[in-house]
Amino acid sequence: MRLDLNKLEHFIAVAEEGSLTRAAARLHLSQQALSTSIRALEREVGVPLLERDRTGVTVLPAGQALLEDARVIIGVCRSALHRARQVGRGETRSLRIGHTPAVTGDELVTLVAPVTDEHPDIVPEIHQRYPSELTAALLAGDLDVGLCRGMTPAHGLARTTLGHQRLHIAVASDHPLAARGTVTLSELADQTFAVWGAAGRSPYTDLLIDHCRHAGFEPSVERTDRQGTPPLTAVIGTRHCAFVTTAPGTAVGARVRVLALEPPVFAPLHAIYLPHTTNPARSAFLSRAEP
Repeated sequence: MRLDLNKLEHFIAVAEEGSLTRAAARLHLSQQALSTSIRALEREVGVPLLERDRTGVTVLPAGQALLEDARVIIGVCRSALHRARQVGRGETRSLRIGHTPAVTGDELVTLVAPVTDEHPDIVPEIHQRYPSELTAALLAGDLDVGLCRGMTPAHGLARTTLGHQRLHIAVASDHPLAARGTVTLSELADQTFAVWGAAGRSPYTDLLIDHCRHAGFEPSVERTDRQGTPPLTAVIGTRHCAFVTTAPGTAVGARVRVLALEPPVFAPLHAIYLPHTTNPARSAFLSRAEP
């Protein structure tokens, strides 16, 4: 028994779009050709995968099971092709790194520099992605490793902890707390915290909220509209504060003041990746980056 990768890709598109029409447009196929492909796949699997009606398609339990593994299978195949083409063409080894906005540029430099110093033939390609985009790119084989904080890996992905960074508090330079050098978390109970993801939908935001709860209060949080920018910038022009990993002192051209947080609290730095792929550049990165 074998599965046709093209049919799997067709099935993934239909399941994700919830419509044969939209999936056909996405795949640049006729709706009839796509429908024929899906029916052929169902015959190969031996059970119905989708339920069709006038409003679209619904993924059946068997289809959901296949969908989870199909994404991994396609990602592994794409990663294998990418590596084979690099080797065959004699290209420089690339290391495609994705990171969420919670991971700063300074942290990336700290992680990547020792690897490129030891392996000059490895060329990093850095891409910022929001958590859902990061997961999708890893499963698709479009990234070699994803750096994040607190994300639970999706089915088929593995996670390792690279370390824990100490958190501090950033405020605008004209904030009443800006003159302070140190602050305790409990002193911030009446402050509003700028966050990048909605509570309950962002593992990192939930982690930060948990730190506040352990300090004895339920924090007021507000999602910043400065999405995709360095965490430090979220407090500029506001009376909010924000958790950051930047060292205490002035920052962003003296527009921001970072206060030392005592007693210390920490945030994990995680690497997520497709484990069943051969990737020497990724292996070098993970072995060098692990604590």
